[in-house]
Amino acid sequence: MKKHWLCAAVAATLICSMSMTSCIGSFTLTNKLLNWNRHISNKFVNELVFFAFWVLPVYEVSGLADLIVLNSIEFWSGSNPVAKGTKIIEGNDGRYLVKCDGKGYTIKSETDGSVVRLDFHDTDRSWSVKLPDGTDQTILTYIDDTHVSLPAADGASMTVELSDAGLLAYSRVAMSQQLALN
Repeated sequence: MKKHWLCAAVAATLICSMSMTSCIGSFTLTNKLLNWNRHISNKFVNELVFFAFWVLPVYEVSGLADLIVLNSIEFWSGSNPVAKGTKIIEGNDGRYLVKCDGKGYTIKSETDGSVVRLDFHDTDRSWSVKLPDGTDQTILTYIDDTHVSLPAADGASMTVELSDAGLLAYSRVAMSQQLALN
């Protein structure tokens, strides 16, 4: 009976590993746990927490939960439920609260209270920003894996290669158009 169970377990593991190839996953839960530990202010406490989380199987359990449950949800649904939440970003010009709801981001400046909403649209693979009047302005549309369509200053759109050279070319065209409009 034990031998039959072991053979079935090995066969199931092989079938799952072959059918779910190319899905590494983001391991969001484990990365959030590691990032939290990295931000503990005292390096000695950080090391103690790190060691304790390895001895008590906290990292192992989070890694297993990511591997079996969360990365599978991410693979089949396209979004990881743990990726949602709020992060604090320290920038050169202030502090921002970035909230992810799985469909986009709400960015709030703690300096002046301004809010920007960015949304991803699966239908046309585009990112848009919500304008103050409530309308959406498309700011980027994916054409393929190496090209995007970006708005130009004159209102037209421009296809840009996702490379340093492509972004530099877009920057030059946008700057020259902006200068011409002024």
